Amino acid sequence: MLSDTERRELEDALKHYPDKRSGTIDVLLLVQRRRGWISDESILDIAQFLEMTSEDVDSVATFYNLIFRKPVGRHVAFLCDSISCWIMGYEQVREQLKKQYDIDLGQTTRDGRLTVLPIACLGQCERAPAMMIDQNVYGEVTPDKVETIMEKYK
Repeated sequence: MLSDTERRELEDALKHYPDKRSGTIDVLLLVQRRRGWISDESILDIAQFLEMTSEDVDSVATFYNLIFRKPVGRHVAFLCDSISCWIMGYEQVREQLKKQYDIDLGQTTRDGRLTVLPIACLGQCERAPAMMIDQNVYGEVTPDKVETIMEKYK
């Protein structure tokens, strides 16, 4: 069930839309910020609030890769796997993350600190390979830079 605080935040966010359905992504992101991810229960709560079917809300949630449908770590690192990033060293950066944190793409560290996910494009082709951690984008990432970048996310 949505809390009173969540409801107030959602109602405020929806003031900017012509109808409730138009704000589905913002509603999902707001609930995710509070709960960490979007569970099946959250889908039902959001659907009821937006007066939509749970299937419609779930289809939006599963389409956007910034909506998490399973628990993630305190920090989420998106590693760009576009062709530009592949050419410029994606695989070496992925291997460094795997070695440094003992996780592969789609996994979370045992301490819950970090989840690493692939992303199709971060729009940083001129700075490839690129990675986004939480809302911060890093370009020209090398295996040597991974540890320095990750120091900010403990």
